[in-house]
Amino acid sequence: MSATVSVIVPIFKVERFIERNARVLFEQNLEDIEYIFVDDCSPDKSIALLEKVLEAYPAKKANTKIIRHPVNKGLPSARNSGLEVATGNFIFHCDSDDWIEKDALSKLYHQAEADQSDIVWCDWYLSFKDNERYMIQPSGKSGTLTGKESLELLLGGRIRYNVWNKLVKRQLYINNNIRFPDGYGMGEDMTMIKLFALATKVSYLPEALYHYVQLNEEAFTKKTTPQHLEQIRYNVDGVVHFLENRYGTALSKEIQFFKLNTKLPFLITDDPQSYQRWLDWYPEANSYIDQNPLFNSRTKFIQKAALKKQFWVLKLYYRLVIRFIYGIIYK
Repeated sequence: MSATVSVIVPIFKVERFIERNARVLFEQNLEDIEYIFVDDCSPDKSIALLEKVLEAYPAKKANTKIIRHPVNKGLPSARNSGLEVATGNFIFHCDSDDWIEKDALSKLYHQAEADQSDIVWCDWYLSFKDNERYMIQPSGKSGTLTGKESLELLLGGRIRYNVWNKLVKRQLYINNNIRFPDGYGMGEDMTMIKLFALATKVSYLPEALYHYVQLNEEAFTKKTTPQHLEQIRYNVDGVVHFLENRYGTALSKEIQFFKLNTKLPFLITDDPQSYQRWLDWYPEANSYIDQNPLFNSRTKFIQKAALKKQFWVLKLYYRLVIRFIYGIIYK
């Protein structure tokens, strides 16, 4: 008998967070959940702490699998290892430093069943040290959407393609041989775009059920190595190739929006090298800045400033808006 939902949790150096993560998962109010924890050769006490928590929930032991990698393989491989042994009708990825509401899986699953949807996504919280920010993920339309309709929202930036706030029918993975990109961890969430493209029907649950922990106050671009950049390009190019093969030229404009969204974080910094990287990456997409109806005026403004090489504007925006305003409100 298959489970209702298989929860896949990659584990690597999360001893600060794993107890909270596991307890909330074991206390979910949905029946027949399968828990799959993937030890990606974590060098700390994460697995020992997980096993200690599991002892406090003996009724969950029969439905819990702990898979161990002999060497560290990275996040995409850990997700794939979980997929290989999953038996649930639906798959839910939960990162081990995050947590979910205790009724999250029940609400997502029952929404999927009620709508007969292949995918359900929800709002989420961006969780800082002392407070949280509600992150709304509106569909812009009432009721369910087709896969292509939701895909347009994903590519345009209305919906984030995070892997962890989405419940996905396992057959979408199996029937279409969808796996995460082994060895290319940066941008591996983009795999969700392929799943949306393959879905017949998707649903939006307008409630924040996932808590995404953000304790790194530095812009990701400051810590981006050449290897990380190569991984992002690999995943972007792979998604574009997949969409072009499936839709031909029907999504040409939306694909350019996707490229703009991909490189937008390069402007959320005060590093001139990152601004230049924005200019160098996918220049063919720059003429589409004004054509994306999902870009707000502020997003268009900083992109146009970058296009005109007005880097002083970008520095001012970063220091006043990102570091000062957001840095005081959310920390």
